[in-house]
Amino acid sequence: MSQRLTKLSLAAVAVILAAAGAYSAAHYAGSEEDSSSSKGGLISKVIGKSGPKPTVMGWPALATTFAGDGGIGFADGTARKARFDDPYGLALDLVGNLYVADAGENNRIRKITPDGIVSSLAGSAEGFADGQGAAASFNTPSGLAADGAGNIYVADTGNNAIRKITAQGMVTTLAGDRSGKAGYRDGAAGQALFNGPIGVAVDKQGNVYVADTYNDRIRVITVDGQVKTLAGGAAPGYQDGPALAALFDTPCALAVNDQGELYIADTKNNAIRKLGSDGQVTTLARAATDERTELLRRPVALALTHDGYLYVAEASHGRIIQLSPVGELAGLKDAGADPAYSTDTEISVSDPAGIVQSADGSLYVSDSARRLVRRLSSHELSQLSLQEKAQQMADRTAIPPAAPLARKLAGAGKPGLLWPVKPQNAWHEIVGTVGEVRGSFDGESREHFHAGVDVQADMGEPVLAVADEKVSNPLPNWGFGGLSEGISLDSLSYIHMRVGRTAKNKPIDPSRFQILEDDKGRPARVRVKRGTQFKVGDTLGTVNRMFHVHMGYSPYGQAENALALHFIGFADSIAPHIDSIQLFDQSGQRYSKKRDGRLLVARDPAGINIVVDAYDQMDGNLARRRLGLYKLGYQILHADGMPVAGFEQPALTMEFNRLPPDREAVKIAYADNSGITVYGSAATRFLYSVTNTVRDGEARVGAWKTAALPPGEYIVRIFAADFAGNQARTGRDLPVTIE
Repeated sequence: MSQRLTKLSLAAVAVILAAAGAYSAAHYAGSEEDSSSSKGGLISKVIGKSGPKPTVMGWPALATTFAGDGGIGFADGTARKARFDDPYGLALDLVGNLYVADAGENNRIRKITPDGIVSSLAGSAEGFADGQGAAASFNTPSGLAADGAGNIYVADTGNNAIRKITAQGMVTTLAGDRSGKAGYRDGAAGQALFNGPIGVAVDKQGNVYVADTYNDRIRVITVDGQVKTLAGGAAPGYQDGPALAALFDTPCALAVNDQGELYIADTKNNAIRKLGSDGQVTTLARAATDERTELLRRPVALALTHDGYLYVAEASHGRIIQLSPVGELAGLKDAGADPAYSTDTEISVSDPAGIVQSADGSLYVSDSARRLVRRLSSHELSQLSLQEKAQQMADRTAIPPAAPLARKLAGAGKPGLLWPVKPQNAWHEIVGTVGEVRGSFDGESREHFHAGVDVQADMGEPVLAVADEKVSNPLPNWGFGGLSEGISLDSLSYIHMRVGRTAKNKPIDPSRFQILEDDKGRPARVRVKRGTQFKVGDTLGTVNRMFHVHMGYSPYGQAENALALHFIGFADSIAPHIDSIQLFDQSGQRYSKKRDGRLLVARDPAGINIVVDAYDQMDGNLARRRLGLYKLGYQILHADGMPVAGFEQPALTMEFNRLPPDREAVKIAYADNSGITVYGSAATRFLYSVTNTVRDGEARVGAWKTAALPPGEYIVRIFAADFAGNQARTGRDLPVTIE
């Protein structure tokens, strides 16, 4: 298509803002009325005469669960009792109904009315069929958009098509081959081809814009039924300039403004791009290299305000980012439940996938990992009641229901879970467990937690799926050619492998793994589409030179202990081993003086830190293999062995059931000189700071307050247990004298 046609097409666009009504997230100026909490805040009351106030950067947001009970599955009904599988794209119509693309195994478009009732508008079993309501079928629906007539447009990713749903639930295919064939072709809508489209937007005239994700192009479906390419080239890349010379890499979301300009979440490029009405593509913001500190890593969803600000759902860290018209970036702050909120902490959603702004200024965000729809509202706008504040705090600390492993995992009803290498039904050596300290190759010995179970395997051995799962993430694999190359399907991830390739870098299954080559024809990258299905025993790749498979388990977006999946033949009858118990003051000085065989410690109001050097072993493992523990704690006893008041039971401070999301929490769990040999330590040592707390996804610093006890003789007893329940019985007591 010529640049002239591109410019004419864009110039013809007279756009509505985000189909939900894109207003500022700040409260309305001049209006005495707030949103109706009884109707979930979806419908704005009277807008003040002066209109919406200007958008405020970095405003403090209160996050509450709007819909979903956190379980995985399907249930309609009241919003907080509804259940989703993979809630992704969101859209609002002009009367306040919220629509959710619920993918995974549900493959439905869900509708939430203003009074909080969830129903299924269209879809049922996975497939490709037009029709009324449940007679229609989708395959991994993703992005949504709504027009002024109440129609919903769906990026039907797995079917490589764009679908249209009327307000009455009639589904038709707007564009794409009705066989579900993937490809690239412009022309009449029914003959056009797409490749895994994820983002969609619509203007007042009814032109539908498509982020044709795995074609790396931006397309438009015109009102006269023609599909045209607006921007992008034949391969992924990064380049600004004239629209058809520009390059994108896995674009996942679109927004459009009144001037006919398109905003593009260029996901793999970590960028927000703009396609102007002049046919030029420019970059508005792009993350650089430091993924820990920089905003805008993996933008996956967009919402546009009345004054030109963008809200960006950023997947890597779960942040909601604002991009101002002049290019300033800021994350929304976490207001917490207390009116005296702090503005220092950015709000976080486990795995945001869709975002839309309602007429009252609130944001709705789909949390695909937690299977929830979250509501973010400004502190002034909300005026939460005490009951609502209590609910908000409960939402922040809630532990999700147990994942339905009987449905998700292949080992249900059998002796245990299959293994990720051959033979899948027989024991393999476990060489790493969840919660162990890990370093980096630049010399930091406590850089992060080990977030999975390592299963020993020879280099080149096939890595096999242990469960039937569908890929949820638009970019599920990473690290091509590196030691940590891996792929995440849904709740399970597999690392230290050549994804989709044999030991000789040959493709395993081109229908699932697309091998992209460099300019010299050498494999340079593997692309796996959202919606790709894997069954038990399917080959995911081959073991690389790390000589093991790291299998992670994150059913709700936080790493949980994969040993809970109960591998077939797993056995552990060996009790943990405690090498030493050490005490330190708050300056880091170790207590070393003894009298009559007892360590002398001070009555210190600031408290004392207890550090335990311990490790575990398992049946069948090599004798030299040191593994991390599962539970630790401490107990204070009198010299005669009777517990001190308050320590009738051990203080269980560490349990590596669910890891904290903050990487720095590893330094709360482990003391200096912890580390493993892979990252340069002389020996594998796990030095647990057991007076600190690390469990249930949280981490906080603590101390043993010796000043609370009278001078005298005591015993510090360590509780140390592995996942199988074996407890250390030797080396667990340290006699001390408090002076």
